[in-house]
Amino acid sequence: MKLKTRLIIAFLTVITIPIVLSVTMVWCLSQYQINTIEKTYGITGTTMESLTNSLQMLSRVTEKPYHELSEIARTEPQKMEDATCLDDLNRKMEEKNAYLIVRKEKTIIYVGTDSEKVADVIKRLPDYGESDSTSENGTYLGGDAQALVKQIDFRYRDEKEGSAFIVSDLRNVIPEVQEFFGDMLLGIVIVLVLTAALLIFWIYRAVMRPLGKMQVAAQNIKEGNLDFELKPEADDELGNLCQSLEEMRRRLKDNAEEKVKFDKESKELISNISHDLKTPVTTIKGYAEGIMDGVADTPEKIDRYVRTIYNKANEMDTLINELTLYSKIDTNRIPYNFNIVSVNAYFDDCAEDLSVELEARSVEFGYFNYVEPNVRVIADAEQIKRVIHNIVNNSLKYMDKPKGMINLRVKDVGDFVQVELEDNGKGIAAKDLPNIFDRFYRTDASRNSSTGGSGIGLSVVKKIIEEHGGKIWATSREETGTTMYFVLRKYQEVPIHE
Repeated sequence: MKLKTRLIIAFLTVITIPIVLSVTMVWCLSQYQINTIEKTYGITGTTMESLTNSLQMLSRVTEKPYHELSEIARTEPQKMEDATCLDDLNRKMEEKNAYLIVRKEKTIIYVGTDSEKVADVIKRLPDYGESDSTSENGTYLGGDAQALVKQIDFRYRDEKEGSAFIVSDLRNVIPEVQEFFGDMLLGIVIVLVLTAALLIFWIYRAVMRPLGKMQVAAQNIKEGNLDFELKPEADDELGNLCQSLEEMRRRLKDNAEEKVKFDKESKELISNISHDLKTPVTTIKGYAEGIMDGVADTPEKIDRYVRTIYNKANEMDTLINELTLYSKIDTNRIPYNFNIVSVNAYFDDCAEDLSVELEARSVEFGYFNYVEPNVRVIADAEQIKRVIHNIVNNSLKYMDKPKGMINLRVKDVGDFVQVELEDNGKGIAAKDLPNIFDRFYRTDASRNSSTGGSGIGLSVVKKIIEEHGGKIWATSREETGTTMYFVLRKYQEVPIHE
């Protein structure tokens, strides 16, 4: 799951779950408290609205005492002067968190509480007849009194005016209502804390586990240990980061392995070229000493010695050129000069040069061109010539027949021109054939002066052909010969539509 999706879910969860759980919890608590209040105070029909309304709740609680007091005041007004009776009535009201005040004319004859605020309540009590005697809702006294008063007006037996007041102090909210609000607040806090904790744990687990793995991976990479695998746990942003880190590890490992391989190849190249340079240098020194010591005492001998020195110097020059070319290949700095080249004209010239060179080496050469005169390719003529000469020289190195033979064929194969160079040398073993274009690969396990070479000739050929957009491959049979193939894409003019 995407981290963005997780955050959206967390946002929606923080909003919806607390609301749903809070509403459910408030409803359950309210039902419980309503049942408790109705059972404790002997009332019915309590609603959520009345539970959260202090005035309405206090009014509901004192309904029964109000009706009892009204009945006594109507039928037995003499009891309103009986202290014992009034104490009994007051005790019932105290159970409802209220108290009784009785007034005769302007005189307070009974007060059922010792509250400090009772004086403020007495000062604000309505006069006789000011309140609707049939009202059950009561009158709110503000200011310092802060009380709900239900007034019952009546007349004593001596016809004097009397008033009984059921006073509910708004400061003393019903305990069950207080408990309800306390439980509701606590429940909402618990819901918020649990929701936040669960979401934090969910996101923390989703984030920290892959981060922990990546931290271990980074430490391994820092210490140079690249032999491990970092598997992403999910298809999200952190999973993509794990995948990127794993790809970086693989590339670093490949680069490290390539560097080790490169160092090994470089050492092998130096060793090969040193070995191959040693032979011509020794020969040059020997023949030069022969001339200086007078061993070559005839013009013919001197001429032969000089020619040998010249040929060995050419061999050294070739090795040095290969080393230079290897350096350019390794840094991708081979200079190319691409041009549109006529296939027939170009390969006719190549065949003529090869014919002269191979004839001097007593190797039979055959040239077969099956391409139409107008076929052209885009190529670097010098580099393609290098390809052909490298392949031919490689064939000559491993030529083991008394009568050597090399054939050059040029064919039209659709969008490409295919060039084939066939020899009748000793061939290449099947196990070696896939590796012959690798740098420094040599089919002969032991080096000798007859074959020599740096081992990079065919790797150069492959790189040049591939950078021409072509392909090179080979077929071979041991003791029969080898055929090298490479293709070059034809040049085709794109018609311009007017």
